[in-house]
Amino acid sequence: MFLIPLFCLQQTDLFGHFLFIRIGEHAEAGRAVEVFFSEKAEAGDPRFIGKVSSTQLWMQRETGKFVPLKSHLGADRLRAYLPAGGAVSVTGYCEYGILEREVPFLLRYHPKAIAGSIVDVNALKANVKSTLEIVPTVSSDSISLVLLDHGVPVPDVVFTTVDDSLNNVELKANRDGRVTWKPNGSGQHCVYAKVVRQEAGELAGKKFREIREFPTLAFRWPLERTDGDAQAIELFEKAISTRANWIDFPGFSADIEGAYDGRYFSGTVQIAKDGAVELKIDQPVAEEWIIDQLKSLVMHRIESSRRIPPVLRFADQDIHNPLGRLLTFVGGRFASSYRVKDDQLTVVNRNLDSENMTITVMENEKTPEGKYLPHLYNVQYWNAADGNLLRTETFENRWMRTGKFDLPTLNRLLTSSASGLTVRSFRLTNHKLKSAE
Repeated sequence: MFLIPLFCLQQTDLFGHFLFIRIGEHAEAGRAVEVFFSEKAEAGDPRFIGKVSSTQLWMQRETGKFVPLKSHLGADRLRAYLPAGGAVSVTGYCEYGILEREVPFLLRYHPKAIAGSIVDVNALKANVKSTLEIVPTVSSDSISLVLLDHGVPVPDVVFTTVDDSLNNVELKANRDGRVTWKPNGSGQHCVYAKVVRQEAGELAGKKFREIREFPTLAFRWPLERTDGDAQAIELFEKAISTRANWIDFPGFSADIEGAYDGRYFSGTVQIAKDGAVELKIDQPVAEEWIIDQLKSLVMHRIESSRRIPPVLRFADQDIHNPLGRLLTFVGGRFASSYRVKDDQLTVVNRNLDSENMTITVMENEKTPEGKYLPHLYNVQYWNAADGNLLRTETFENRWMRTGKFDLPTLNRLLTSSASGLTVRSFRLTNHKLKSAE
């Protein structure tokens, strides 16, 4: 995700604090837009979350079609969810309230952020609900800006830019209200303007003598990227290389027993060298689940020689995340993103149409060769439309060295959802490797 400072109040009680909005890459729970106050561009300040909790947000993906977003109130920020891919603009409105300074004034914010391809972003329109909005026109090396006040360009307005190092540049628009800017380098950028209206009024029993409004625009530059980051690719490839694989796997047979939603079963299983599963048990209702689990266990271990070299880039600037920095797969089919820490894949994110899935690795086992096998991991599923958690699956896997292969001995699954908790599990014993052909 990316993080953009919108405006600093420069007053005693809010000194050094900014209002932030950001559109993120696909990550845990999906693709999100976030709004919060902070004294630095890293985390929100929970003291002020109540003041911005009424912020309204609208998403535009189709030209001229504005969809209200339902935000979720967190400890230090607001979060709403977006579709996994495609160009998008998010506009907002926040009536912060009345501040008592040299004159009492009503403070309003009009935040906006854009993301996506240049062609698609340029096709998006100003929000008819916005009284103040910065409208961009993007090219490959510059961005043209105009401030609309109730749909009319504001002449000679001064825009202030802020990059991710909090450096500022002032840009003055011409008589037509337009200015063109070439951002200095890649990274996160914001542009804001200030509008002061000499309008007196009253709000919630308090009087004000003027209105101060701050329209903003936030974006990542360059807006459109198809290349990768060499360091991100290196991190991912190193993590892939540390996973335990079965080289020249011949297949194996084993006895199996376990429990499926309170039904106990036993039988035998044959695993072919290509991962095909032949299962014979005394509870047919459990067959589909067991076969699916065994195929997944085996196919994640069989070495593939046909893997296409990945193209990944860093998705945000959060280098201190406990699970590792977020890497996004450029052109990924499932809006894939990952986290890597200590040369291990710790998080895998996927979009599955109506659901978003996140696999979080809690603990791995180490083989005698120094490779990693999954031991404990969680899988969360969220509704892709609103971000609501649907269910959580907790897996436990155990392994046993047989010959030169670490074969599965335990697969345990706990599923938590609105319908309660279910437990499914099986054990494999008496493993016998098949003869290599």
